[in-house]
Amino acid sequence: MKTALSAARKATSSEAKQAATPAAKKTSTRVSTIAETKPKAAAAPKAAAKQASASATRNEPLLSDIRYLGRILGEVILEQEGREVFDQIEGVRKLAVAYRSRQDADAGKQLDKLLKGLSAERAISVIRAFSYFSHLANLAEDQHQVRQTRSAKADAPGTLKASFERLNSQGLHAPDIAAMLETAYLSPVLTAHPTEVQRKSILDTERSISELIGRRREALPEAQPELNQALRARITQLWQTRMLRFSKLTVADEIENVLSYYPATFLREIPKLYAQLEAALPGQHIAPFLRMGHWIGGDRDGNPFVTADTLKLALSRQAEVALRHYLGEVHRLGAELSMSGRLVGVTPAMQALTDRSPDQNPHRADEPYRRALTGVYARLAATLEALTGTHALRQAVAPEAPYAQAEDFLADLQVIDASLRQHHAGALADLCLKPLMRAVQVFGFHLATLDLRQSSDQHELVIAELLAHAGVEPDYCSLEEAAKQTLLTRL
Repeated sequence: MKTALSAARKATSSEAKQAATPAAKKTSTRVSTIAETKPKAAAAPKAAAKQASASATRNEPLLSDIRYLGRILGEVILEQEGREVFDQIEGVRKLAVAYRSRQDADAGKQLDKLLKGLSAERAISVIRAFSYFSHLANLAEDQHQVRQTRSAKADAPGTLKASFERLNSQGLHAPDIAAMLETAYLSPVLTAHPTEVQRKSILDTERSISELIGRRREALPEAQPELNQALRARITQLWQTRMLRFSKLTVADEIENVLSYYPATFLREIPKLYAQLEAALPGQHIAPFLRMGHWIGGDRDGNPFVTADTLKLALSRQAEVALRHYLGEVHRLGAELSMSGRLVGVTPAMQALTDRSPDQNPHRADEPYRRALTGVYARLAATLEALTGTHALRQAVAPEAPYAQAEDFLADLQVIDASLRQHHAGALADLCLKPLMRAVQVFGFHLATLDLRQSSDQHELVIAELLAHAGVEPDYCSLEEAAKQTLLTRL
């Protein structure tokens, strides 16, 4: 039972520190126990006491969320596993808290005895209970950090405003910063984890729980019962879902795992970051210096399962993720840009884009933006099929030629943007269109750069073959190192 003992001790250590419990209807007892272990404020200097009080006030929402999630988890365990299992988990919790918070040696002995007496099946239930409690506590802490970030002052350390003020104090102003970004290149690179055992099903469920925690703090009282029910449903789902995977990830699995983060985060959040930069540097053009990268599907160094077919799959799936995001955004734009040509004009370029559209629906005859976006959608759908062999979820009105490159798609969006701005709809362009345009600048049709990691001798053979085929150097491999460097730097 060493595993059970270690897991319970570790989980309950976190529990004691965070003043939370996975058990139902036991919160108040445990909280008072934790409170008894705290040093009295009167014994501390006034400044320290004041600081401790402020810290406790800041952390109260976190502790409240942890207690709340722990209570729901306890109720779910009681419902799913029965009173006997619930009582054993609660017994482990109480003894572990007593042992770690009060250094109660007798409690430690009882805990050892209790855990060693568990059957394998019962030990798994105990481990799962405290593992999931730790997960829920981490989700609560993440949400707490989000709240603190949002409530922080705009010029707090680490913010863009504070950074720019620091640069300004050194004589570097908005034009200087924008000029530097023109030649900058920043690329966070995502890596694979072949030993990752946590399943995407668990990650997706925990993401839903995290969103519900955030909504619960801001919801009106009448919305609380619905949120409580949703949280209980998700925690039930968590408990009934297998936590660990039984088989090793394939390279294809790793590709899908990393790509799942793009729709949830990068495709939407990176354009928001650029918008913040533009607000902080008004009047300046912000170059697309920040782009994503990863090497899943291109790492051939010592991995025999990464082949040319794997690389093709990775590139195809990357393009599919980007294009499906654009298709969804263009469809949304078609619903939002409902302006009538009877009420507002358009630029000649916009009119030309509208006239090229295959949309001949009489109900949209006076809606130039919607008609133009129908044509843009059709071209994107054709691009998706050409690059990935897959089809758009919503069928295009009529077949159109695919875009040859992302810049052509961006050019059409820029035509729409310019027309909106010239006809007093700049606010709408900023809200609806600008994030998509920035996404296209950053992600293109390729989504992210894909690093090709390979043994250097294999790289050399490829370079030698290319140089020989091009008639540049018939035997690159036989050259001395200095000669190779001279040749490569000259190309």
